[in-house]
Amino acid sequence: MKRPGTMDQPDPAAPQDAQGDAASAAAPSSPVRKRRRVALVVAGILAVVCFGFLAGGFLRFASAVTQYTEAASPSADAIVVLTGGSERVKKALSLLDEGRAGRLLISGVHPETTPKQIVRRTESDLALFACCIDLDRNANNTLENAAETAKWVRSNGFSSVIVVTSAYHMPRALLELRSVMPETTLVAVAVQGTDLELNSWFRHAGVSLLLLREYMKYMFAWVRISAMGSPAP
Repeated sequence: MKRPGTMDQPDPAAPQDAQGDAASAAAPSSPVRKRRRVALVVAGILAVVCFGFLAGGFLRFASAVTQYTEAASPSADAIVVLTGGSERVKKALSLLDEGRAGRLLISGVHPETTPKQIVRRTESDLALFACCIDLDRNANNTLENAAETAKWVRSNGFSSVIVVTSAYHMPRALLELRSVMPETTLVAVAVQGTDLELNSWFRHAGVSLLLLREYMKYMFAWVRISAMGSPAP
């Protein structure tokens, strides 16, 4: 019992308990901070690795684009040109006229474009359209170009095809075409645009951006094809 006139004495254990509670509350924060630091370091390393992978891939892509060389005498069963410029079509028509292949598919032709208009723009022979040229008006992009080309190749029984498109577009075009007709031999004939300084792309911001956009499209196509696999014939 407490004697009258005496004051309550502080409990000597009370400060120790408070200190213990504070220490126990603060203790978990130290491992949490460590885990956060580790997570940030790991994320930083992964970001650097991903950037290095993409940057290295882009440089290899740009190098491949600038080093496309045409075979001395390219030949195949047929030719396909992916539209996107008159120079591409003009090159394909020239190969057909030289007898490099027996038939030509112009893929991605605008629905309202006529053979006569193509002849005027490419300074070619209208007679070629009557005998040896097919127009694909369904394709609106590279993926659809590949699908329409595969149908055309199989319906005609071709086993080898010369592919004509711009140099910067060739890697993605071949990727898409090989995914839908892996059994077909593809011969690349890349058109080096006269208005593009591909050999010195790093000196021209516009060309650099063009290559970067095309590289990203190539990577997206590669990921899609790798994840989904090739469609059934």
